[in-house]
Amino acid sequence: MLLLAAAMLAAPDYHSAIAPILERRCTGCHRKGEIGPMPLETYREVRPWARAIREAVLRKKMPPWFAVSGKFANDPSLTKEEIALIEQWADAKAPEGKPQPRPAAKPPQLPAADLILSTPAPIRIPAKSELEYQYIILQPGFREERWVTRADVRPTDRRAVHHLVVYVRPPGASWLATHAPNQFFTAKPEEGVTTADILAVYTPGSGPMSLPADMARRIAPGSDIVLQIHYNPYGRASQDQPQVHLWFAKTKPRYNVLTLQLNQPRLLIPPFAKDHAETVSGTLPGDALLLSFLPHLHLRGKSFEYRLVAPGGRIESLLKVEPYDFFWQLQYRLETPRPLKKGARLQAEAHWDNSASNPRNPDPSAEVTYCEPSRCEMMIGFFDVAVPADMDKETYFLRR
Repeated sequence: MLLLAAAMLAAPDYHSAIAPILERRCTGCHRKGEIGPMPLETYREVRPWARAIREAVLRKKMPPWFAVSGKFANDPSLTKEEIALIEQWADAKAPEGKPQPRPAAKPPQLPAADLILSTPAPIRIPAKSELEYQYIILQPGFREERWVTRADVRPTDRRAVHHLVVYVRPPGASWLATHAPNQFFTAKPEEGVTTADILAVYTPGSGPMSLPADMARRIAPGSDIVLQIHYNPYGRASQDQPQVHLWFAKTKPRYNVLTLQLNQPRLLIPPFAKDHAETVSGTLPGDALLLSFLPHLHLRGKSFEYRLVAPGGRIESLLKVEPYDFFWQLQYRLETPRPLKKGARLQAEAHWDNSASNPRNPDPSAEVTYCEPSRCEMMIGFFDVAVPADMDKETYFLRR
């Protein structure tokens, strides 16, 4: 009886209780080559951080997740039971326990990518000065259409990359046509505007783009791949040579996945404004299956909400992100895709804190407008939809 009582009071140990939690929730970022500042894959790596991990999970700072409405398939939030185990383990001075194999916890082994695109040379990133958006055009030479089911965007210096967008530029497009391929360049503001579809996005904390068996993203024959990269220097000069790993479907899927957006380019945030709000809305030109959201603001961003507005005016919150965190640009994938009819109205509302109480604010005295550098602001509500495979973005918007 005494032995049973002692066992019940025994603190959880690393190998039996804590490692499985970290494998499920943390090591996707906290491993070599990923954005986490330290690896957390072994007891030796984890032990020095036990108290810090305890505080981070109790305060719900880690794993990063900012949705306060909606249900999402990729929600990494710890359960109350997981948080309690970590707290008990850290309070007991982080016992190791007996090592044990956990084959079920290992990530599935993926086949090698069908194609790896890489920039021909790295780009140098200064220690402090913020670069203008960098572009590079890659020419994979596709002679037939390809359907991408998975895309993994891999910067070599993740710490410096605020976002990296992979666009598909169809043959004959005029966008960036005056620039030579295979070399980095900057574009004038009017040149950067495009309706080209997005193939994949890398943002801090995001994982690879991976779609179900009946969905994929189409690349037309003869298309170029354009990378747009926003570098955010962090005090040390470095360089980056990103890669894009692509996996192709063997057969044509049922659905083509498109990335659409709610964009408010006419921003004007007054100096010292504590809570400035902007709203933008739009209607879908055809039926679609709503899959996910990716809100985008800059350093003054406070919150971002996507809503569905019914014909009678009733508003349903699809996702509210609060607080918004410039350094964790997360995607939110719906637990259950949402069918939407032609004419469905989607609305986005964002709030900004341009006051001196915002520690990330570059200049509270500035009247802030829309532009690319982090010192300005943006409001873009990206969202992914699935449409029939015989539609690309152009035909979807031309459909009557």
